[in-house]
Amino acid sequence: MEGAVKGRALGFLVLLLWGVVKLPVETRISAEQKATRFGGFKLTSTLRQQAGQAGFIAVLGGLRAAVADLLWIRAHVAWQSTQWGKMKLLFDVCTSLQPRRVMFWDNAAWHMAWNASVYAIEDKAHVPEQVERYRNQQRYFKLGEDYLLRGIENNPDSWELYDRLGWLYKDKLHDKMRAVAAYDEAAKRPGRLDYVRRNGPYLLADVPGQEAEAYRRLLALYHEGEKEWLPTLLKQIQRLERKLKIPTEQRVYIPPEDRLLPD
Repeated sequence: MEGAVKGRALGFLVLLLWGVVKLPVETRISAEQKATRFGGFKLTSTLRQQAGQAGFIAVLGGLRAAVADLLWIRAHVAWQSTQWGKMKLLFDVCTSLQPRRVMFWDNAAWHMAWNASVYAIEDKAHVPEQVERYRNQQRYFKLGEDYLLRGIENNPDSWELYDRLGWLYKDKLHDKMRAVAAYDEAAKRPGRLDYVRRNGPYLLADVPGQEAEAYRRLLALYHEGEKEWLPTLLKQIQRLERKLKIPTEQRVYIPPEDRLLPD
């Protein structure tokens, strides 16, 4: 009798210990399954409003990609009718549903920083004050930057998003050093196109105070061989050699028309 009691007590203890071990394992597995299914995004009221009841149910059923594509079409329609606020809201939902789709982040940034910003600065009918139009334009620039930065956060190996960020800093925010940094990051990413690695050195040559570093980087490209002797490279090297007063005998590139001319 005593042995039976001890046996039941031992069995209960084993079950209790198994439960203690099993609970955190099951919790972790459940969390991993949820993350795999939903990709880490939150099922918000905004999503339900924009996707509609059927779309919301489809997301819950694992059809995020299909819902995101449908909402992307709606965003395109909103762009055509210059409904910038609605377009942004739809972009936010699309990028939340599919954060690994580089194209979504890229296009959302382009629509904001290029299309919407141009409309904002030219919208004299609704915003007569030029100062306010300028502020609105700057807001769209920053929205474009935000999309690219969040896109990079979700896709750190994307050379495209870093390249677009450099373009935004150069052409819209007029911050050449940040543009150079973004271009340099793009050049480090796998699969990048060959032109990407030239963007940083080329732009650096136009930054006051960075002439010596730019010249060093341009020379590195030059010494890779004739395939890099593009007109832009040769022109920048020529200009920097003159500006840095590099002695003629030490210059790597002297155009034929300048070889008999003094500095």
